[in-house]
Amino acid sequence: MNFFERNVAAMLIGLALDLCIGDPEGWPHPVIWIGRYISRAEDRLRARGGNLRRSAVWLTASTVCISMLVTGLLLWLLSLLGEVALVLGMGVVSWTALSAKCLAREGRGVRDALAVSLERGRRQVARIVGRDTSALSEREILCATVETIAENTTDGVIAPMLYLALGGPALAMGFKAASTLDSMVGYLDEKYRDIGWSSAKLDDLLNYIPARICGALMCAAAALCGLSGRGALAILRRDHANHLSPNCAWSEAAAAGALGVQLGGAHSYFGKIIEKPTIGDSLREIEGEDILRTIRMMYISCILMAGILALAGVML
Repeated sequence: MNFFERNVAAMLIGLALDLCIGDPEGWPHPVIWIGRYISRAEDRLRARGGNLRRSAVWLTASTVCISMLVTGLLLWLLSLLGEVALVLGMGVVSWTALSAKCLAREGRGVRDALAVSLERGRRQVARIVGRDTSALSEREILCATVETIAENTTDGVIAPMLYLALGGPALAMGFKAASTLDSMVGYLDEKYRDIGWSSAKLDDLLNYIPARICGALMCAAAALCGLSGRGALAILRRDHANHLSPNCAWSEAAAAGALGVQLGGAHSYFGKIIEKPTIGDSLREIEGEDILRTIRMMYISCILMAGILALAGVML
């Protein structure tokens, strides 16, 4: 196997494991260790004082580099055992970089919780969003869940698959480190604005191409699963810039157009109202089944991406 073929094979192994098993509760996961490092490093940098914007660069660089170096060392050790051990090990690491089944499980969990009570739905959606959920209406919970599934189709599925194919598990784990940094410190509020600016910028950069690929894939997925592929493409073209992030609205716009619902708007983060543009047209009220429809689009997009990368692996 050449470098790209080995990476694609490992990515497909990891994807199969993710789709079948997901992230079992209680199992050790690299993101947990990355998160612990970020938390401890942030505390030490804040305690040291000085220019937090400079400290932000150190926090970002050290987290990404350590994640890649540890992964690379593990793979080098596996390579000493032969090609089969290396590819299998790469497949297991690739598994930890993907989160399709976990995303689907959390989305279904919100739908099921809402069927019991509004309060339970609020508690469940708090597991997957960073905004304040204590006063969300049923519609807002449904919108938040659809937005999260669509957005994370990019950074939890499509982007890791792309980086796994291009650079193997080490590059993908560097991406996961950047994504974890963004989710922990990449906020615009006063507390995190300085310590998290470089993490947010790096995450934007790394998701720039994957977000656009994901938007196109979700339009195709919408057509394949009986939704409005034409509507997805129309809203994607019109509303892909309707977000504070340069990337998030690509997949969210495709989902909104496919479903015929409106997403976005104002949200509360850490007690502060953040105004966001709306995405899509409110052709009908959003409903619980839209969570399942978005999950189907996510899965089909994932399969399409796997097919494209597998074909590239054969041809190159």
